[in-house]
Amino acid sequence: MTPVTIFNGKRVALFGLGGSGLATALALKAGGAEVVASDDNAESMARAAGQGIATADLREADWSGFSAFVLSPGVPLTHPAPHWSVGLARAAGVEIVGDIELFCRERRSIAPGAPFVAITGTNGKSTTTALVAHILARAGRDVQMGGNIGIAILSLEPPSHDRVHVIEMSSFQIDLTPGLDPSVGVLLNVTPDHLDRHGTLAEYAAIKERLIRGSDLAVVGIDDGPSRAIAERRGDRLVRIHVPRDAALTADALVARDGAVFDADGTRIVDVSEVGSLRGAHNWQNAAVAVAVARALGISDADLQAGLSSFPGLPHRMEEVRRRGRVLFVNDSKATNADSTEKALTAFRDVHWILGGKAKEGGIFPLVPYFERVAHAYLIGAASDSFAATLEGAVPYTRCETLEVAVPAAAEGAAASAAAEPVVLLSPACASYDQFRSFEQRGDRFRDLVAALP
Repeated sequence: MTPVTIFNGKRVALFGLGGSGLATALALKAGGAEVVASDDNAESMARAAGQGIATADLREADWSGFSAFVLSPGVPLTHPAPHWSVGLARAAGVEIVGDIELFCRERRSIAPGAPFVAITGTNGKSTTTALVAHILARAGRDVQMGGNIGIAILSLEPPSHDRVHVIEMSSFQIDLTPGLDPSVGVLLNVTPDHLDRHGTLAEYAAIKERLIRGSDLAVVGIDDGPSRAIAERRGDRLVRIHVPRDAALTADALVARDGAVFDADGTRIVDVSEVGSLRGAHNWQNAAVAVAVARALGISDADLQAGLSSFPGLPHRMEEVRRRGRVLFVNDSKATNADSTEKALTAFRDVHWILGGKAKEGGIFPLVPYFERVAHAYLIGAASDSFAATLEGAVPYTRCETLEVAVPAAAEGAAASAAAEPVVLLSPACASYDQFRSFEQRGDRFRDLVAALP
């Protein structure tokens, strides 16, 4: 735990008692603050009270005595409408912050300049966060990894000059961190997402830019318009990352292509072409970002190569779960929209594609340019009718309804292929909620079914 001592002896209001909220309340209490916590969920309130946290309905609290209000990132700050607790805080003139803001202030108080890497982007931030942490740990560094990747930042060990914090940040978390000042700030990409919470793409991009603006060194992918503009505004103390697709686009950048990362002068730094967990151009970009971050923290190129080569990948993100003869089985259950599935389809050929679930807006129409990579599609879930209409005449498909039917059918189809490496790919391009409670449960079920194949 990182005790938050900066509010020692002061009263702090808190709303949202999920994982990070409860960790924050405990960290504030451990640092000497008087915490008054609330949640719309009675079970969460009871769980916090059972751990010694004072709970109350903040609608009935005296806000004049609060020094700060800590809001869970899952609670609306601005869009579609501010949560009622936000209105109360603003009316009382109480600052609104999140748990990562508390970490930043504590870091400045007890270990100014302690190594702190903050990583954001619409896609790829979890893999990049895990990859950077893996490289640093393998090189012998004391690494603490958390944030949006699953472990609340205040549950980690406190900042110190011989410890590196590698933190994934969502736009919601950045929005609640006005004092964000990482040693290295990373922006991978910006594409439309969470517009229901931010209003417009411009506002979403502006929130992402705050992480770059406050960092000592910025690492920015420049392959989309908003990110490229952010890099141009940043100017100095910047490493650009470029995955060439347009020969006309040139930059003083680390370049990721053909399974390797190159310096701007064309010198090869590392090779990831044989690393199964880093297939595809999007993962080459992730590797280039990891190179930039690790070099900034003093990691040698030899240790970089060793770390990249041994990276196991993350569950449910292009996870290679089994080989059965020539057939490779890949669990990409985290691909809940077409943009995510595009990354998987570009990484393989002769794909036996399991897809479907609760469809997102636009369905799979954006994936039409990649249909030539698909040998056969196996449809599951509620999106079967709409996806069949898009596939009709372009890709042969089978309606399977469930994973239990789709996995053996895809395995049989792949085994009959003449390709050198046919791939059975679960990359649904859909939410899981029609048949599963989460993408994790969907991916776990795929793993189990693949393991059970004879």
